[in-house]
Amino acid sequence: MATRVLVAMSGGVDSSVAALLLKQQGYDVIGAHMKLWDYVDVGGDIYKDGRCCTLDSITDCRFVCEKIDAPFYVLNMSEEFREKVIDNFVEEYRSGRTPNPCVRCNADVRWDTFLLKARQLGCDAIATGHYAFIEQNERGRWQIRKGVDSTRDQSYVLWGLTQEALSRTFMPLGGLKKTEVRAIAEQHGLRTAKKPESREICFVADNDYRRFISEYEGKRGRTFEAGEIVHEDGRVLGRHEGTAFYTIGQRKGLGIAHPTPLYVQRIEIDTNRVIVGDNDSLFMTELTAENLNWSAIESPGEGIDAETKIRYLHTPAESTITPLTSSTARVTFRKKQRAITPGQSVVFYDRDIVLGGGLIR
Repeated sequence: MATRVLVAMSGGVDSSVAALLLKQQGYDVIGAHMKLWDYVDVGGDIYKDGRCCTLDSITDCRFVCEKIDAPFYVLNMSEEFREKVIDNFVEEYRSGRTPNPCVRCNADVRWDTFLLKARQLGCDAIATGHYAFIEQNERGRWQIRKGVDSTRDQSYVLWGLTQEALSRTFMPLGGLKKTEVRAIAEQHGLRTAKKPESREICFVADNDYRRFISEYEGKRGRTFEAGEIVHEDGRVLGRHEGTAFYTIGQRKGLGIAHPTPLYVQRIEIDTNRVIVGDNDSLFMTELTAENLNWSAIESPGEGIDAETKIRYLHTPAESTITPLTSSTARVTFRKKQRAITPGQSVVFYDRDIVLGGGLIR
């Protein structure tokens, strides 16, 4: 009997081609669209919105599944997504941190909850349209490798996946470039072949997280406390409307006048202050990582050298990782890095292999 695979379909070309390729390889494919949020919670135009979880996206998934002769389901996972991703997203900003909701969604919803749904549907594995590889190394551990298309590689947002999750996941697009994926979709007449992609936060319609947080909290009767914007030398330069609306390295939108450019250096929740300063003050050589998860290796032992990314588009930098506890480590860079931001993911690589990752404290 063919392996039954539940394919996570967003309504875009990538997941459509992932489903097609697995079908061609002889797998018993079932398509499933995760309905992750409701318009009543996040806002947006139900008729013009082109993100995932929209009526148009669901329709596109259904047409693709009909084309490849695969069953299709819509899975309502909005409650789990709101609790594990959206609420966390808002709380992180309230705590002076800058979250990456895709990382949280991958670990806690797209794999954790989706794998449970797969079992309920009698599936042996799941599949996604991520541009990355999953393979078993010589140590017997499941690991993630960068996709061959460096402009689309998504290994950075997958560091939180467990060994169990990796062992039951297919990623058919790791060896393809985006142009090749679109060509395959066109060749097979898939409805999504020329569909534009979005790299924005799926539940923030206009990519304005400040507006989203303000409206989301307003609906729940929660407000933000104004406070001082303070220069690192102690001078009070202005006022802010809430620390949640600022992030490390931010320059625009500070609403203060100064003869030289100023950037957010840190956010002090206890004093309700936003500290600003010169660009040079943003460069640091160390960070503390927490919530660590190791994939290619079981643990770093007493310490390892690795190439480390501190944000999605960051160029990996040479560093040394020194464990502090079982779930925390100190990361020391050879060269200073700009705008190390609490809440963002820090991911460790050995060339194209993801060793593991964590969150910046």
